[in-house]
This record gives sequence, structure tokens and C-alpha cells, in this order.
Amino acid sequence: MAGPTHHSLPRPVFDAPTHLLVVVAPYYKDIADNLVQGARAEIEAAGGTCDVIEVPGALEVPTAVRIADQCGDYHGFVALGCVIRGETTHYDTVCNDSSRALTLLGLQGLCIGNGILTVETYDQAAVRADPTGQNKGGGAAAAALHLIALGRTMRKQPMGVGFITPSEGGSTGAGFA
Repeated sequence: MAGPTHHSLPRPVFDAPTHLLVVVAPYYKDIADNLVQGARAEIEAAGGTCDVIEVPGALEVPTAVRIADQCGDYHGFVALGCVIRGETTHYDTVCNDSSRALTLLGLQGLCIGNGILTVETYDQAAVRADPTGQNKGGGAAAAALHLIALGRTMRKQPMGVGFITPSEGGSTGAGFA
């Protein structure tokens, strides 16, 4: 009997360019580098571009996303990092609070792919971060790209206020539709 399969949506196609911000907590530098490599490759494969910034830890990732949303010109965000269980409950706090904050930002309308790994061991993280393996960085970028595409598809077209311009076949004077 075969195990469960994982379905991946086809890569979205964009009419207009996309520009994302990758926010990474590089506490485990080699893991973070692999996550970023996977995210970059996915964004570029979709025809997008990205900037990458580093923050001290996973708890700072949501704050950086919020600051960038207020100050930058990004269509979406990719949150990357790695939290490995230790001997204290700090692991639970970091995992839960960073995830919750990213979810709340998403519910406010930001397009965010969450690629902050929460694992028991370093080896688990290495497998998940490997861009030629599970590629969780690429998966987080794909999630952000899909949300951007969804937002663009569902965006309501602006409605006019009832005036017809000359280019729309109206007279040179203002008229009502």
C-alpha cells in the first residue's frame, strides 16, 4: 500500500511582475541559506524578484514583515527560519507566537508564505530545508505567490461614478452614463 501523496498546485502565472521580500532568521545559518536558496529559485521561476533581509530570530520575522509592508513596495512576503526543540518551553513560545503573528498579518491581507521550520532535531531541519529535497523554502515562496495570484484574480474592478469620457464615446462635455 502506497503512502499519502502531497498535491502541489501548478505555479501561478502573472501578467504583471511580482516583487517579494524574504525575511529570514539565520540562527542556523546553513539551514537558513538552503531555505533562502529554495525560495529564490521558486520566485524567479515564476518570473518574480525578491529582496532578502535577515532578522535576529523567528520572533522578529513577523515584525519585520509588518515594517516592510508599511514602508516597502512588496506584493508578498516569505518568512523563513528554523526552531529546533530544546530543553525548555521557549521552543513552544517561539513556534506558536511567530506562527500566530504571521497568521494575523495574513488575515489583515498580506500575502505571506510561512517557511519557519519547527522541528525536533537538526537532521529533520536539514532534510526539510534542502532545495533538492523537501524544499520548504520553495514551498513557502510558492504559497506567497499563490496568495498574490489569488488576490490579483479576485480584486474587484473599480466602478466608475457615472461619467463617460470622450475616449469612451462620450461628447467633449461631461455627461452621465
